[in-house]
Amino acid sequence: MRKNTVKDIKGPADFNKEYLKHNHVSMCETLEMHSESENNFCIVGTLEQIKGAQKRIQFEAARKKFFTIVLVTAGSIKEKIGFTGYEFGPNTLYFVPENQLHTIEHWSRDVKGFHCIFDVDYFLLCLKNQVKLNDYPFFQPDGNISLKLFEAEVGIFTELFKKIKYEYCSRRNHNDDLMVRLYLNIFLLEAERLHVHHSEISRSGVPRRELLVANFQKLVSKNYKEKRQVRDYAALLYVSPHYLNDTVKEFTGSAASDFIHDNLISEAKSLLIQTELSITQVAYELNYSDQSYFCRFFKSKVGTSAKKYRELHTTLS
Repeated sequence: MRKNTVKDIKGPADFNKEYLKHNHVSMCETLEMHSESENNFCIVGTLEQIKGAQKRIQFEAARKKFFTIVLVTAGSIKEKIGFTGYEFGPNTLYFVPENQLHTIEHWSRDVKGFHCIFDVDYFLLCLKNQVKLNDYPFFQPDGNISLKLFEAEVGIFTELFKKIKYEYCSRRNHNDDLMVRLYLNIFLLEAERLHVHHSEISRSGVPRRELLVANFQKLVSKNYKEKRQVRDYAALLYVSPHYLNDTVKEFTGSAASDFIHDNLISEAKSLLIQTELSITQVAYELNYSDQSYFCRFFKSKVGTSAKKYRELHTTLS
């Protein structure tokens, strides 16, 4: 009787043998880098490189004895991880825990992104006693292994992958791996923070875009004196300024910048009516270094000068 066995993929050599046309495939443009070691390794490459070197379109199930991180920026990937089938589209970050049964069913021809495999020894070599990889929520077998990203979030993880790949490809010996490990650690911490944020949104029951608008309004109310540009809040919310403005306008009917300006004007009016601060001092309280700029801004929004506004309301009171 034929024995039904699942292949164990222990490290880079097994990975190359199982999935790629050639045993040694360079993941660096300028340097041939492959790991002879089956432990203490980290291999980073683009999905385009791996797709171009794949032996075939579909592969049998295998159990990988290492961790995998994949960022899909274009195209699609269809895989089975554990007992669940997935189809990952653009702007998706997903993770495969070690010792997980994993089947590659299909990668589209236009797939683009990044792929990283590493083992626990490599990660812990300079980070002992700080964190266990299995404690990360996306590396837990019953956890949510994928994140759908906003454009700005894709940019953050793309840059981190590029830095990991650059440091990896620039190394000359194993002593040069420190920066790779540090960037890998930063990557996982950023992913964990985002994973927690997504989980909180999911538990709240509020649609993600509506929650984005609510969080934007909260941030504006706390930071409008220091942060007056939409891009400032977009960065805090991990989205692009264009996406933030479109979403805010869709749900409120007003541009994102209007909320920032409304908070500034409301505070300016309060200071003009309720205090005896000079116009210069009011401008200073709102972090305007140029009084004339503040006065022009106030008049453009209110329709009258700050001085006349104060006089009018002083008379009325």
